[in-house]
Amino acid sequence: MSTVSGTARLGKRTKDLTKRLVAGDIAVIDHEDIDRVAAEALVERRPVAVLNAARSTSGRYPNAGPRILVEAGIVLVDDLGPGLFDHLTDGDSISVTGSTVRVDGAALSLDGSRRSLAAVERAEAEARAGLSRQLELFAQNTMEYMLREKDLLLDGVGAPEIRTVLRDRPVLIVVRGYHYKEDLATLRPFLRENRPVVIGVDGGADAVLDAGWRPDLIIGDMDSVSDRALASGAELVVHAYRDGRAPGMDRLRELGLDGDAVLFPASGTSEDVAMLLADEKGASVIVAVGTHGTLEEFLDKGRAGMSSTFLTRLRVGSKLVDAKGVSRLYRQRISTLQLVVLAVAGLLALTAALWATPGGQAMGQIAGARLDDLLSWFTALFTSGPGPTG
Repeated sequence: MSTVSGTARLGKRTKDLTKRLVAGDIAVIDHEDIDRVAAEALVERRPVAVLNAARSTSGRYPNAGPRILVEAGIVLVDDLGPGLFDHLTDGDSISVTGSTVRVDGAALSLDGSRRSLAAVERAEAEARAGLSRQLELFAQNTMEYMLREKDLLLDGVGAPEIRTVLRDRPVLIVVRGYHYKEDLATLRPFLRENRPVVIGVDGGADAVLDAGWRPDLIIGDMDSVSDRALASGAELVVHAYRDGRAPGMDRLRELGLDGDAVLFPASGTSEDVAMLLADEKGASVIVAVGTHGTLEEFLDKGRAGMSSTFLTRLRVGSKLVDAKGVSRLYRQRISTLQLVVLAVAGLLALTAALWATPGGQAMGQIAGARLDDLLSWFTALFTSGPGPTG
């Protein structure tokens, strides 16, 4: 079996680790049930291998992450155990042969398994058989969340006051999730013509800046958004725990940005909080980029996040539109000025093409002679003197 070598980059939070990875590194993670977003972020950084202390597929549901990694040609060694992080240091030069990890030529006493595509497919098939249990747990968690957050879901009680005006305006909510780059690219005509209020959910604010726009609001626990985005001038809403604890506010305080920030204590995910806030403040339509809408995406959030995501969409369903739906249904309007410019450009191109041919030059000379005759006749009307007298 082939051997791959590279520099170890350690990170128990995959979304933070990907910011430090460069092509040729070996990513060392602790991520049970690698989801699609995490896998695509890893593939984008092009490591030669991923070493996972946890199980890349636990059997809870058929997550897509392992298949994405393996099909991209990245070596995936799975279930190496929590001791993986005790044996390695960030920056170590390591090699991987099969499921054996070596540092300075010495093999580590770790019991993992290298995942082939066939092994990933078998794990997916086994996980599909257990989906019914996950749906039962989903129903149970949904009921618990509904009872805990019934005031917020039904009446909007608890939503904070914000400076940004959302009433009767379209709102774009950007999460750095599924296909967010493609969705933002297809929404450019919609953004230019409708000028929606742009809400970045944590790292989604960086996605907005990278696309050439500026967020009006940033909502989240502030753990994956850059300092650049936080200092962009957007209004900041910190998603806090239900008991009021807000670790994100500590970060803003260190940056000197806590003065105008507001707290939003609520259960659920930050993207759910952003949707509930937009709905409560009277947004006319909510366009979602990178958010979760399919069964696989709900399951990727984990049972704790599934219920809030599902119920939030029931709450704002009459206003919520997925970005893909907007890009398919929306047609860019062409203004009168644009039509005039297009027509003039067409006439100029036609004139240039005709002038390049002998026939076109002859027609131009005839037209010029006719124009001279017309100008001479028109000038004579105003320059001729009075007639003779008797």
